[in-house]
Amino acid sequence: MATKKVTVTIPVDLLEEIRGEVAERGLSAYVAEALRFKRDRDRLRELADWLEEEHGPVTESESAAVRDELDDLDAEHARRAAGRNPAGEAA
Repeated sequence: MATKKVTVTIPVDLLEEIRGEVAERGLSAYVAEALRFKRDRDRLRELADWLEEEHGPVTESESAAVRDELDDLDAEHARRAAGRNPAGEAA
């Protein structure tokens, strides 16, 4: 992948905090990942806005259903992270 060196201005406290966390992979990799993440979120926001224009706003019951599903996914993730399968048996 081609790269290009650029100059950016970052608040000192933020830079110090990030440098303390990214020693192995490096600041450039961290910044590139952060920019990709931000770009993807911006695109997702554009899609969500377009879908809302096309189909109307999300209802409270739809939002509640999504939150419930996310809670279920979080619980499943926690079970798997603990080394158990969904049935509770050792993996």
